Amino acid sequence: MALGKDYVAQDCSLARALEVVGERWTLLIVRDAMYGVRRFSDFLARLDIPRAVLSARLQALVETGVLVKDGHDYVLTEMGEELFPVVHALSCWGERHLSAEVCRIFVHAGCGTPVEVDGTCPSCGRAVPLRDLEIHAGPGALYRDDPVSVALRSPHRMLEPIRP
Repeated sequence: MALGKDYVAQDCSLARALEVVGERWTLLIVRDAMYGVRRFSDFLARLDIPRAVLSARLQALVETGVLVKDGHDYVLTEMGEELFPVVHALSCWGERHLSAEVCRIFVHAGCGTPVEVDGTCPSCGRAVPLRDLEIHAGPGALYRDDPVSVALRSPHRMLEPIRP
């Protein structure tokens, strides 16, 4: 029996959220948009994703309001930015249970302190907005040669466009 492609019979907000971000590659596209990736070609090089799949995922994210298309750029909306706690928590879970070392460190740019799993700054005691975070390569980061990965070897402010 083939698996269905939607969760219409589910009376659950998680099921509705999975309709938007539950397909393979989608959260990685959202993650990279948070890092500042905006161009189709940069997503393509960074993710090693089939062109048709990337096109379909970007189109779906635009249709649901997670991204907007601005000329050649795909930019996160406020709705998309609100996914950061989910993406960050899943990343932390993966590092805790599936990785030998931390790949990325999210730092509160205002004070230089790494944020907690819930996105709060232990020094300031408050939730840090996505725009006030910097991403730093951790000891487990892979050093791929695509232009976006090369740019992310240095600290980078979240949401600031990466223009390799």
